Amino acid sequence: MKQTDFGFIGIGNMGGPMARRLLAAGHSLTVFDMSKAAMDELAKAGAQTAGSALEVANATETAFLSLPTPDIVQKVCSGLASATKLKVVCDCSTTGPKVARIAQAELAKHGIVYVDVPVSGGIKGARDGTLAVMVSGQRAVYEKLESVLKNFGKVFFVGEGAGQAQVMKLANNLLAAAVIVLSSEAIAMGVKAGLNARQMCDIINAGSGRNSATQDKFPRSVLPGTFDFGFATGLSYKDVRLCLEEADAQGVPMIAGAAVFQMLGVTKARFGADSDFTSIARVYEEWAGVEIRG
Repeated sequence: MKQTDFGFIGIGNMGGPMARRLLAAGHSLTVFDMSKAAMDELAKAGAQTAGSALEVANATETAFLSLPTPDIVQKVCSGLASATKLKVVCDCSTTGPKVARIAQAELAKHGIVYVDVPVSGGIKGARDGTLAVMVSGQRAVYEKLESVLKNFGKVFFVGEGAGQAQVMKLANNLLAAAVIVLSSEAIAMGVKAGLNARQMCDIINAGSGRNSATQDKFPRSVLPGTFDFGFATGLSYKDVRLCLEEADAQGVPMIAGAAVFQMLGVTKARFGADSDFTSIARVYEEWAGVEIRG
């Protein structure tokens, strides 16, 4: 297998479009995913496909990870420790700081540098290169990667400590879910009182209540009734759980955060972990006996 500029392990909803941006920028790329269909699509775009994550790590010095859960990240990083070529792992997954620190320590034993690179902005942001890219790790390594990371969006270096970028990502994802919960409550109330849901969003967005749910998620996925924004309820549930765990470890109470976690739990139980997290609004529709449409 020939050597490539970068590797990408995990080319699903987020990793796939991010990998495509590297290819579009002229970088050579080796990819691996459990989905053969995902690899075939990237192969058509010019990527070299591998038979395993370790095979990716033996074909490049810098590999990106975009994996769904902390345990998978930890397992993959343990497997990468025996790589012969790999020097840097850029983890774009959302793992929480505990797993980031474990992965950093495990890889460091084998001379591999771990860089925490969680991203936010959804599938559209990954496709368009408009993600918020949060980075923590060795500054010297970050400076070498910065121009590459800019292919994904706006880059923020938040510190050298392992897991610091993960804390930032968890804070962001708590808020992303929270505004869906609160917007669902407010708009369900308004619709029940006879207001138009789309007009409510327009008014909120022109006023002090504007937020990412009323500006983006509701117009795209709730008002049309499609509930297909592109982020699974189960993943949001996992992220908010990790956020609450970190807050507890830091001694920071999260009363409202706990309520958001409970609403995600209700949504997951009602519509399944694979449902879109905008399905939070579907729960409120059922409870209120209304449809939030525009």
